Amino acid sequence: MIITHVYQPDRGIVRREGIEPFDDLIRSTNQFFWVDFYDPTDEESYVLKADFNFHPLAIEDVIAELPGPKVDDYGQYLFVVFKIADYQSGGDGLSFREIDIFLLRNGVVTIHYDSIKPLDAVTRRCQSDERVLSRGADFMFHTILDHIVDHYDHTLEQIEDEVDLVEDEIFQDPDAEITKRVFNLKRDLSQLKRIVTPQREILNRFARDQFPLIGSQARLYFRDVFDHMQRITDLADSLRDTLTAALEVHYSTAQQRTNETIKVLTIIATVFLPVYLLTGIYGMNFDSMPEFAWKYGYLFFWGLAGLTTLAMLWFVKTRKWL
Repeated sequence: MIITHVYQPDRGIVRREGIEPFDDLIRSTNQFFWVDFYDPTDEESYVLKADFNFHPLAIEDVIAELPGPKVDDYGQYLFVVFKIADYQSGGDGLSFREIDIFLLRNGVVTIHYDSIKPLDAVTRRCQSDERVLSRGADFMFHTILDHIVDHYDHTLEQIEDEVDLVEDEIFQDPDAEITKRVFNLKRDLSQLKRIVTPQREILNRFARDQFPLIGSQARLYFRDVFDHMQRITDLADSLRDTLTAALEVHYSTAQQRTNETIKVLTIIATVFLPVYLLTGIYGMNFDSMPEFAWKYGYLFFWGLAGLTTLAMLWFVKTRKWL
């Protein structure tokens, strides 16, 4: 599916669907456009080469879906690969989807094979505010990247909620799965950091490098997006540190509980050790043991066992083991 938004000074933003004479749009000097390819068919994908005349290497990257973000300057246009992160608590965790963006002199082309919420927000802005396109292709390009970076906030909020939940469970009643959940969250944050870091550097290049297709005014706005991405990176690091500290507390608490259990069992064994000794002595099969023929021998045994037990309890308490 192809959705085209075209800004015309006399008509505002016009929305069209399907294949258009895009080569006419590219040659136009008085209008700006945004063309969005959503899960394009082979016929629609052919437009990228036939009408837009994008380089075969760039088209190959679009079809292959690269593992990481990148930016290539082809002179007449910029080719950018960005990743959008989503998080599903209790499900697959963190997942990434790719969006490929071409920045031209008077337009922006986006290609993606999955539904992307930030682009839905950009579409709504185009329908309600013509300034999104009227200010030029570089500002439209900024708007798309700005919404993508904003979406990372929502993703990190979900991860942060999961981290808070894990912290609460660790301090209250941790179960056997808590360690696995912590490691899964740390893995997700590491993956997020591996994607966010190069995207932050790409945004830094847009804000500081002299790309001819990005004007000086637009570069100021890209600095704000770069700062936003930097805060996201810092928050991801902070959450990883929080998980590391929580895991250390979990291990420390588990070790403390184990030590307490061993301590209790040791004290019980120590207190009843004399009883075990007496039981062993009177359990020997000798005929001439005096207490066997004594009328009160049985009571004597239990009295002696009780006294030794009380004596051991007193000893343990005086040593402050209890």
